[in-house]
Amino acid sequence: MKNQQTFQIIGQASPRFYSLAAVAAGVLGLGLIAAWYMEYNGHWVTGMNNQVVWGLPHVFAVFLIVAASGVLNMASIGSVFGQAAYKPLARLSGLMAIALLLGGLAVLVLDLGRPDRLIIAMTSFNFRSIFAWNIFLYTGFIAIVALYLWLLMERRLMKWSGKAGLLAFVWRLVLTTGTGCIFGFLVAREAYNSAIMAPLFIAMSLAIGLAIFMLALAACYGREVALGGAMGRRMARLLTIFVAVVLYFTTLQHLTGLYGAGSYGIERFLLLEGGAITAMFWLLQVGAGGIVPLALLLWPLSRQRPPGWSLSAAVLVILGGLAQVYVIIIGGQSYPLNLFPGYEISSSFFDGAIASYGPSWPELVLGLGGIALAAMVVMLGLRILPILPTSIVEKAVDPPK
Repeated sequence: MKNQQTFQIIGQASPRFYSLAAVAAGVLGLGLIAAWYMEYNGHWVTGMNNQVVWGLPHVFAVFLIVAASGVLNMASIGSVFGQAAYKPLARLSGLMAIALLLGGLAVLVLDLGRPDRLIIAMTSFNFRSIFAWNIFLYTGFIAIVALYLWLLMERRLMKWSGKAGLLAFVWRLVLTTGTGCIFGFLVAREAYNSAIMAPLFIAMSLAIGLAIFMLALAACYGREVALGGAMGRRMARLLTIFVAVVLYFTTLQHLTGLYGAGSYGIERFLLLEGGAITAMFWLLQVGAGGIVPLALLLWPLSRQRPPGWSLSAAVLVILGGLAQVYVIIIGGQSYPLNLFPGYEISSSFFDGAIASYGPSWPELVLGLGGIALAAMVVMLGLRILPILPTSIVEKAVDPPK
């Protein structure tokens, strides 16, 4: 007979909990100040220009939205694929998914320049635009995951949680596909116009989301408990697979670009001649975010891998994912538009010139404010709702027969 898993509300929170909450509140306050500063003075105070119109805040926003989809994967493994060891983690997974999406959308809205115009986007829909679809995908995701959480916590309705989990699983795949299609449908940008963007973003979401979830578990239970036992080894194996899949799709993306004559220029720019963009691609995205985590997770091959290695790999995957989103968004815009293929363009409007972009402090602080908002939502949820299982030791959830 299986032991009944119990959940807890963080009652007498530790001083570390309140310290983290204070830091998150401070960063969130600075993010709001940065948003006001950009709104009051105009976007000329940022590093954005007529060529690079999506700056660092969009990098943070897309990163958080992708992570929100991926972090829900822990709940899906338990509810949809029937893995009993993951079921107690479903509540935390759902809470973090909502929090990360709220953080990403907050950054996105506050970076519009005129946040009040969001009302127009929500009342006048152009269904030939992927941005109009995403309004329904984002709001629907929050509603479905909130319903899923309610069914998980209401004992009388728990029998329906599996169906809600399946709906959330399908919805998050569609959401991440929609986010990838934002770039895949942009035919004007040679770095974006590719069908590989959708599966690439799904793979990125799985890796980044799991890495963030591992950090959250380590913060809640301690590194040794969260990553040193059987559950930690399970998550380390999953992270290994997800990182390898991201590297595979990234390789496929650039090999496809190098094969096509029309996209050879942008590939040469990203891989060889892009300066800081090229360095970020090879050193942070591929090296620190891909190869090094794989080395940490695969060696030594024994089951006694120190939990600190898994934690370090998770941190590197997060940094590498952020670098990958930066390369996709900023690098794709820095390369000039090919308005007239086969012709050379020369004018006073930077036609044919590589765009320069340097993030400003308001952009960085606004992006960090979105992360702080997500952290505060998670901590508030842990403080008022029975989210955390009392134990994540695998045998306490599903003991051997």
